[in-house]
Amino acid sequence: MGSFDKSRAENVAGNFFVDSTCIDCNTCRWMAPEVFARVGDQSAVTQQPEGDGEILRTAQALVACPTASIGMLEKSPLLKEAVHSFPHPIRENVYHCGYHIENSFGAASYFISSDYGNMLIDSPRFAAPLVRNIEKLGGIKTMLLTHIDDVGDHEKFQKHFGCERLIHRGDLGKLEGIEIVLEAKEPVQLNPDLKIIPVPGHTEGSIVFLYQDRFLFSGDHLAFSNSLRHFHAFKGACWYSWDELKHSMRRLASFPFQFLLPGHGNSWSGSFEEAAEQMEKCLQWMEQT
Repeated sequence: MGSFDKSRAENVAGNFFVDSTCIDCNTCRWMAPEVFARVGDQSAVTQQPEGDGEILRTAQALVACPTASIGMLEKSPLLKEAVHSFPHPIRENVYHCGYHIENSFGAASYFISSDYGNMLIDSPRFAAPLVRNIEKLGGIKTMLLTHIDDVGDHEKFQKHFGCERLIHRGDLGKLEGIEIVLEAKEPVQLNPDLKIIPVPGHTEGSIVFLYQDRFLFSGDHLAFSNSLRHFHAFKGACWYSWDELKHSMRRLASFPFQFLLPGHGNSWSGSFEEAAEQMEKCLQWMEQT
């Protein structure tokens, strides 16, 4: 938990605060946007939460913070609920894992409870409350890694659950013992519900996962920009090739989805038609950037 001795002067007075160890990963700002905002180059509490719903979301952001940079002057009774609330349902059998990890720069990870075997998409912290709740949901069959940046505590999850890890050859790097190394350059159907789509650009081996043709887990390939008000890619954090990323984005635009769940940046939901419009806006923006 954050240290009040390091509390940022930009926080408004009240129980919750952000301290100076914040790495500006944006986790708290999308989890509780009514409370947290970017002030300077770090997050700060710009409005104290009101009511149990806001307090719980703020406490969940505290738990999820990868650097323990959020604190409370007095512990809320809802903190315990927040600790045990992950994986937290997003829709149906799709969950946000919380417990973001610093070595992935606070990337979000997700859990899917599936008849074809439960899946973990990218790796959160190996935190005991999260692990126990995943056990209650039936464990993990496959860990799907979007790219090398967000592998987190993959080894600990593999050892505990005996799951198979999947990553593309282009991002294998120095990872050892990976059970499934994807070689494909074209989409692959992993099971009847899940499609793997290679999207080189951010990294050479970046891949995204499309679940039930509705949920797109986009890693660092695609997110929603609050400032632009449409989908975007991270040109300032494109480690492999911006031209390749644009090509990958054009191909991705042909796939239908309703929910965008990124590793970094803001999520989005809407109709298939709205998603197609968003992708077109993204492509136009990329061509002009």
